[in-house]
Amino acid sequence: MTMSVPESGSGSRGKEEESEDESEILEESPCGRWQKRKEQVSQGNVPGIETASLAMDTEEGVEVVWNEVQFSDKKVFKNLEDKIKEMFENLMQVEHPNIVKFHKYWLDTRENRARVIFITEYMSSGSLKQFLKKTKKNHKTMNVKAWKRWCTQILSALNYLHSCDPPIIHGNLTCDNIFIQHNGLIKIGSVCSFSNGLCCLPLVFPEAVHGKVRHHRDDLRNVHFFAPEYGLAEDDYAIDIFSFGICALEMAVLEIQANGDTMVTQEAIAHAGESLEDPLMREFTQSCVCLEAKKRPTAHDLLFHRVLFEVHSLKLLAAHCFINNQYLFPENCVEEKTKSFDPTGIMAEIKHADRPGVQLKYSHVSPLELDKFLEDVKNGIYPLMNFASQRPHPVPRTLSLSQEHMETVKTPTPEPQELETRKIVQMHCNLESNEEGTRSHLSLFLKMDDKLHRQLSCDVLPSDSPKDLANELVHYAFISEEDCEKLTGFLEDVLGKHWSGTSDSPGTTTVVMH
Repeated sequence: MTMSVPESGSGSRGKEEESEDESEILEESPCGRWQKRKEQVSQGNVPGIETASLAMDTEEGVEVVWNEVQFSDKKVFKNLEDKIKEMFENLMQVEHPNIVKFHKYWLDTRENRARVIFITEYMSSGSLKQFLKKTKKNHKTMNVKAWKRWCTQILSALNYLHSCDPPIIHGNLTCDNIFIQHNGLIKIGSVCSFSNGLCCLPLVFPEAVHGKVRHHRDDLRNVHFFAPEYGLAEDDYAIDIFSFGICALEMAVLEIQANGDTMVTQEAIAHAGESLEDPLMREFTQSCVCLEAKKRPTAHDLLFHRVLFEVHSLKLLAAHCFINNQYLFPENCVEEKTKSFDPTGIMAEIKHADRPGVQLKYSHVSPLELDKFLEDVKNGIYPLMNFASQRPHPVPRTLSLSQEHMETVKTPTPEPQELETRKIVQMHCNLESNEEGTRSHLSLFLKMDDKLHRQLSCDVLPSDSPKDLANELVHYAFISEEDCEKLTGFLEDVLGKHWSGTSDSPGTTTVVMH
């Protein structure tokens, strides 16, 4: 009898060596936070991206994607540098739960090459295309509720992009760059262009990008995602709506059959739409893929289509209000509150003069289902859909930021400084005087709106200005600019009492502000 243990051990060692080889650090960002690994990843069909590698965010301890765009002509790159910076500065301001996050970017012009490096969120759960293939392979059909939730999330992201000022056109929406997380959250990646002409690098600067860039519309596998007018006129939101309609159709039927052709035809798209049994779904998708761009609805209009109606607006609004103000409530308050209700008690009642009324009892609401719904709302699965307002979201202009020089820099251009956007929901301050009473040690505890805490400390003198202290915290991105005035007032009150000796304890002052 031949034992296979040594061979197995050898194979195991080989796999370990291969894994160690892939995790080898090839390069670091200028600040040292992002570490590029050898392992390559696929994060959607993004034209012109030379490489996309797995990387580690050493500050947060999570994996991210390190993307690179190479430029063949350094002189051309220098001429386009300001436009490139403006585009990426704008993309970094895009903040939506259903859009893959741009974390950082920097430019590298060492030696004879020029490249743009940018860090994006890593979507480990796979693309919508992969999910649909697996579902079809297992001979299953798409769950209608899941289809509604996914459509709503994609439209919420598109509505956000189209409502920005200037509007952002995705321009490359396919099932390959829509990603699904394990909790059901949908995120779209590969955002391409602004309506003011700022576009994805290889699209606006094809002659400058290194190598032969295959235009993403030239991929016959995905050509049916692009509107007939794509590239023939100035792009607007209608091209995204067409692409979304194809995505919604593929989600419903799992795959639009190409009938042996190299590409999906208009006849195949029409046949897939007609095969939908639900007339509302059929109307919904057909309005999106209308060949006449002007007749396509907006993302905002589609969010109110009857087919997507799953959660009552009042329930959705109440859930968002609860989540946004959750810091005001004790933990497990939903569970504790529902326990105190009498199951037979009437929660609401609808009376009719000509027929029996309808009573809604507490027993009709499952605490577990309520908890799950609130968790889904918190994770972005049920967006608020902007029904209260259609005001545009301004995309901040490029900021003039200070540059930091570090000895360990591997690439010479520093990264843009990040601003704090979280809001302070609670402040706790502690002041301890030294023995001579000439200075005090200030400890500031801040609770942010994402439930994370920030602890800051420094020595202060009686001559120190509370306004200057608050401005310094804004400058170093410890607090948001919107909280500067609130913190200034808080410090004025605390330091005033402390130096005047009117605090409760002569050597120590402790103040909490909600």
